Amino acid sequence: MTSTAKAASSAILERDGRFLLVLRRNPPSADMYAFPGGRAEAGETPEQTALREFREETGISAHNPRLFSTYDLKTHGPDGSVKSHFFLSVFRVDADREMVAEAADDAAALGWYTVEEIRRLPVPQSVLECAERLAGGE
Repeated sequence: MTSTAKAASSAILERDGRFLLVLRRNPPSADMYAFPGGRAEAGETPEQTALREFREETGISAHNPRLFSTYDLKTHGPDGSVKSHFFLSVFRVDADREMVAEAADDAAALGWYTVEEIRRLPVPQSVLECAERLAGGE
């Protein structure tokens, strides 16, 4: 069975070797840590989605989105059927250093984590892959 992917975007903010992650409140990644992000709204570009979702979940207005990676993400039910299907655009973003992040919207909590800490957290594989690539100098 084929499914049509829904557009989604996330945003990576890194400061001093730490990445801002939110603890997801809702599916498809409920109870997992991830970069702030979510589903696109009608008419939004992937960049607009990343910036809007980042602001909604952290209270920080980010800027200068740069495409870093894309993922075709599917989750399957026990019977093998596709439960969710997203085409995720991941952007690196900048933000004023004095801005303090506060969990809001879909974010139950948030924090700044090193790659070593991320390896011990429940995270989607795409998050770990992006953090490791960036920590490696990409």
